[in-house]
Amino acid sequence: MQQANSRGKGSDASRRDLTRGSVPRNLWNMAWPQMADSALTVVDQIADLFWAGRMGYKTIAGLGVAQTYILIYSTARIGLDAGMRAMISRAIGANDREYANHVLLQALTMTFIWTLVVGGLGIIFTDKLLSMVGVSGAVVESATMYMQLQFVAYSMQNFIRLTSGALNAAGDSINPLKAVTVSRGIHILSSPFFIFGWLWFPDMGIAGAAAANIVAQFLGLVMNLIVLHKGNSGLKLSFKSYRVDVILIWRLFRIGLPAAMTSMQRSVSQLVLLVCVSRFGDAPVAAFALSRRVENIVNNTSRGLGRASAAVAGQNLGAGYLNRAKNSLSWALVYSAILSAIAMTLYLLFTEEIAAVFNGDPNFIGHMTTWLIILAIATFPMSSVQVLTHGISNTGATVAPMNITLTTMWLIEIPMAFGLAFLTPLDSGGVPWGIACGNVVRCLAFLWYFYRGSWLKPGVI
Repeated sequence: MQQANSRGKGSDASRRDLTRGSVPRNLWNMAWPQMADSALTVVDQIADLFWAGRMGYKTIAGLGVAQTYILIYSTARIGLDAGMRAMISRAIGANDREYANHVLLQALTMTFIWTLVVGGLGIIFTDKLLSMVGVSGAVVESATMYMQLQFVAYSMQNFIRLTSGALNAAGDSINPLKAVTVSRGIHILSSPFFIFGWLWFPDMGIAGAAAANIVAQFLGLVMNLIVLHKGNSGLKLSFKSYRVDVILIWRLFRIGLPAAMTSMQRSVSQLVLLVCVSRFGDAPVAAFALSRRVENIVNNTSRGLGRASAAVAGQNLGAGYLNRAKNSLSWALVYSAILSAIAMTLYLLFTEEIAAVFNGDPNFIGHMTTWLIILAIATFPMSSVQVLTHGISNTGATVAPMNITLTTMWLIEIPMAFGLAFLTPLDSGGVPWGIACGNVVRCLAFLWYFYRGSWLKPGVI
């Protein structure tokens, strides 16, 4: 690797040197755009559920199942980005721009293959995937076209996430926020036109929300590609010297695979819990789908905070500043605690009001309020887990977060959820209690690993 010692002023216009200055200030400057990005992602999903609620809670249930599969497809690939983020942030910290650009090109190659193979299979087998969960035929029918179109939309979002992650790792958090704000805004505003056939748009039903998302994701991707082509953020996308680097792709895969498994199994666990909840009827399924999306406003925002702390930590590890790297995650936990306290208060104060916004069916509202109250209590451990998972994994230490998550998820959370649901009078209400208990144990395990400090390994990887 060659050291790129020349730093033109123009190339640094959109990025920060995270190895200097106040750690909490650097973290906040990197974090708030990524937190906003992550929050907008959940708002986007909730907007679809809002329009689904106008068509009945069975449509909410259908979208909840479809979104679970889409999240498995999306989050597994995002996990593979952990290797790219770690390599780029460390390379930028070591002032090796050429290597950072090379890493980005190989990550794009991986994402293209993933999207073509996995996305294509998802579209082909949509009906079978929906039927596997055990929901009613009406729920499957309501979600089929929506899920197929969302596979297309999320295929484009894969590249948005990849390019945004590269820019964030290089120190640019503003341009990715611009792209996601435009794409989310267009999706939310245009969805009712496609859903209800306003003006000259086709009347597509709830599948129109997915059609609108295809248009929105395409525009967001174009914005990120323009930024990378200009090279104002420390990275310049150019295919002039492109070559497939099998050795580097394998390293990206090897580092990212544990993070991909960590992300994917969370979504897979949601599918398993969805199968459990579906045994109690469509109303609990709808409550499960919506409450998890409301809860994800905090969780996804905390993921953004974790990724921001990893960008700060990664650049400092690349420069050899271990204390600054560790402090970035410590401050992320402080910000997460404040966010959790605010969210928990709002969830507990306005539980029924939140449920009634989406659907007024008393059966749905009863289940929804139960889920929100229980999950609100576990807001802090849930958000802390997200910060530490993404903060540690995106510095390159991906194995320990995978082991902690797999162990606590499948040996504690899932068994407790099933046991409380089927062996106690709690019925479907036992599932959120199992989720809450699993997250408390997971949080304690992550805190132990974080303060142990074995993830702090300096240098370029």
